[in-house]
Amino acid sequence: MPNSPSKKNKAMMLGLGLDSDGHKRITSGDNFALVGGSQETHEVMTEKVIKINEKLAKKGKTLEQVSREEFDDVAQSVGLKPHAPQRN
Repeated sequence: MPNSPSKKNKAMMLGLGLDSDGHKRITSGDNFALVGGSQETHEVMTEKVIKINEKLAKKGKTLEQVSREEFDDVAQSVGLKPHAPQRN
């Protein structure tokens, strides 16, 4: 049953590596899933989500408990850059 009061919404981070070296890579954790990428790209994505989770843990928060702005600040602090889609 969607939006059942007994189930909490779960926040997830999704990483997509768009480069490839012919290998299929998938890494997942409690609040993230990383798919694709070369070995180097996949390792960088893995490092970033681990650092984000560590920083949130230091604040005593989970991914579900942070605002978009707070998440953006944490993500930028680990080296992720915001991407604004082009508008036509």
